Amino acid sequence: MNTDHVVRTFVEYFQERGHRRITGSTLLPPPVDPVLFTTSGMHPLTPYLEGRPHPLGRRLVNVQRCLRTTDLDEVGDNTHLTVFEMLGTWSLGDYEGRQSLGWGYELLTEGFGVDPGLLHATAFGGDGRTGPDTASLEVWQERGVPVELTTDDNWWSNGPTGPCGPDSEIFLWTGDTPPQSTPTGDDRWVEVWNHVMMRHRRLDDGSLVPLPQRNVDTGLGLERLATVLQGRTSVFECDVFDPWRRLVPALWELDEPSLRLVCDHLRSAIVVIGDGVSPANTGRGYVLRRLVRRVLTVLRRDDPSRGLGDLPDELFRHTLHRFRQTVAPDAVRKVLLDEERRFGRLLERGRQVLARPRFRGPLSEEDLSYLHDTHGLPRDLVRSLRPR
Repeated sequence: MNTDHVVRTFVEYFQERGHRRITGSTLLPPPVDPVLFTTSGMHPLTPYLEGRPHPLGRRLVNVQRCLRTTDLDEVGDNTHLTVFEMLGTWSLGDYEGRQSLGWGYELLTEGFGVDPGLLHATAFGGDGRTGPDTASLEVWQERGVPVELTTDDNWWSNGPTGPCGPDSEIFLWTGDTPPQSTPTGDDRWVEVWNHVMMRHRRLDDGSLVPLPQRNVDTGLGLERLATVLQGRTSVFECDVFDPWRRLVPALWELDEPSLRLVCDHLRSAIVVIGDGVSPANTGRGYVLRRLVRRVLTVLRRDDPSRGLGDLPDELFRHTLHRFRQTVAPDAVRKVLLDEERRFGRLLERGRQVLARPRFRGPLSEEDLSYLHDTHGLPRDLVRSLRPR
């Protein structure tokens, strides 16, 4: 089942249950949102979760592109991507979590054909302020799905203040043995779908007050689910990466971790540029700059002649089409090549700085921090510029 089929199956399932499809927003959140990028499908819907009537009603479904900078250092493992797509559903003061979880179980097992024996759930076990999520626990017990109760891992919030609530997460077993342990005890359990019972608002003093309505907000990672359904072991092996896996190794000889980082960061950079962001030293532009420069550092580590001008047009077209962006591929390529030239100038300056007597011996943490903060030289680049 390819990713397009997954999307159709998901959206049609919820449309048949009264949900209206809304258009996914760009990676740029609404002006009132403090985050740099949209990290989940709920960001554009915050006013409606807080009580404003949505023009399409109380039941919604969509596909939202997301970017998470917190996962940058985890990119290269089997489950994390910088830019990804999230399938989402919302009940805005309509049905409760019990209904949402029941539909989730039915869609996974009957719609997508997942073996129920490969499922595990987690639910909120309660803390000093809020009791355990007994409704979610009962749903899973009724269906014979094992449940692990946690506290911090099953409380979702949109930051230090704002909408929040207990959640129940659904995990799929990806190991080559029968399921073992629990999601917190074995990372072969991969989280694919989170159902948040968003009922509270956290205030500045940390206290909780009820929202005007009881909502359900769910998010299902498209690439993760597709990976499992396609019998692959890594998100980098699911069908959305097919052109990248075919074309990039023909350009540059890279080990597997480097190949994954290069494919993820270049793909993410194309999407970020497609949403109107330009490289800069602060904010969103710095995230983009960091993505591009991490790629260039990896590429030039073994061969200084490697460059982004070699990227085939097919990768630009495929990525922009995948994320429903209308910007011209040549315009995206120009931004990347301009940033590559800036990086080349940084390399020259870096060599001159590292030639100073202060930096001829082993570098301390203080040295590395100074080189980064004062001269804009990241650690990986410093290491690649040092004589071997």
